[in-house]
Amino acid sequence: MSQQCVLIVGGRIENVRKAKEQGLGVVYLQQPSQFTPEHAALVDAALLVDYTDWSVTEPLVAAAHRAYGFTSVVTTTEAGVEPAGRISDLLGLGGVSHEVARLLRDKLSMRRHLAVAAPSVSVAAEEVTDRESLAAFGAAHGYPFIVKPVDGIGSLGLQLVESADQIGRAWETITRLRGSDHQFARFFPIERFLMEEYVSGPELSVEAFTFAGRHVVVAVTEKLTYDNFVELGHVVPARIGPADEAAVVACVTAFLDAVGVVSGPSHTEVRLSEHGPRVIESHNRPGGDRIRDLVEEAYGFDIERYTVAWPGGGLPALEERPAPLRAAATRFLAAEPGTVTAVEGLEAARAMDGVVDVDLSVAEGGLVRPLRSSFDRLGQVIAVAPDADAAVALCEKACATIRVGTTPTPAAAADSAG
Repeated sequence: MSQQCVLIVGGRIENVRKAKEQGLGVVYLQQPSQFTPEHAALVDAALLVDYTDWSVTEPLVAAAHRAYGFTSVVTTTEAGVEPAGRISDLLGLGGVSHEVARLLRDKLSMRRHLAVAAPSVSVAAEEVTDRESLAAFGAAHGYPFIVKPVDGIGSLGLQLVESADQIGRAWETITRLRGSDHQFARFFPIERFLMEEYVSGPELSVEAFTFAGRHVVVAVTEKLTYDNFVELGHVVPARIGPADEAAVVACVTAFLDAVGVVSGPSHTEVRLSEHGPRVIESHNRPGGDRIRDLVEEAYGFDIERYTVAWPGGGLPALEERPAPLRAAATRFLAAEPGTVTAVEGLEAARAMDGVVDVDLSVAEGGLVRPLRSSFDRLGQVIAVAPDADAAVALCEKACATIRVGTTPTPAAAADSAG
């Protein structure tokens, strides 16, 4: 077994491949249903349990640490950040603590912390307790304002309350969503909601890596969204001016200091308001939606490889932000709700010069659901080009080449009505 060993919590198979490529031993902590023969061929040991259940995970990782002596614990998945923090605390591995991971996961706690530690990068926020609390927040902070689950992901359950006459509808939606059995309810139950001031302006995310308390911003990503806030695409580098970019970098650096991120990757979402950038939310993991792949295509920096291997000492710390090599973009695929009757144009899109990947998760006979969250998207196109405008245009061209035909079905109609 390798001299250095890492414990990887969840995540895609690329996590394990890249750790092994760096010469690391791997102990893998994963949900049993996600373990494959390829994992079995790569890892030195596997703990196959519901790793979000600390009563089970704690004794297992303590025993595995005695047996395999891993010196770091890492994760690239949202469900893994809190368990990884607990493991780091338990074994003194020096990573991001559970307290910090939980602060980032719990959006209300984050807002309350920032109100004291860094109010200039945040906005007012309160917990939804009843219908009257919605009306009181609107009266105190104005309209529109945002309502969203405290532990939500993928824009699920996010609402924009634009006026006092929408309070009743917002409360009805909260009541309906509480305890709902969505795709990832096991890990991210929808129970508590918060209200926060709405921030207008371009949506961005900042992909950073922290080396022993020193934050290096690798990329600023521009977000493209639907009217319901579900993300329809991303482009790196973001199409903003140098002054705005400098303000965004300063904002996120102050934020990471304020919440106590001391090592590893972070993905921080901001809006560039007329009063300056404001943090929307953040995660101590690489960005989802394959933003990590866009960053590698545009900057040559593999944030996923650094996540799993840098703590083991096999990679050099970045001394400064890498220079962009080109632009990279992604655009998500969508179709009318219903049963899929045809899929056309996939190979033509894949053959386009500059298209890096086309990923489609449905086939003929599959079901397309109404687009209510990121999990309802059908797939994505990734493309590269000399500049951001050209990368976005190429993604749009590739998406237009792909046709997913559907026919309405009772299941899709029920989803639409719900």
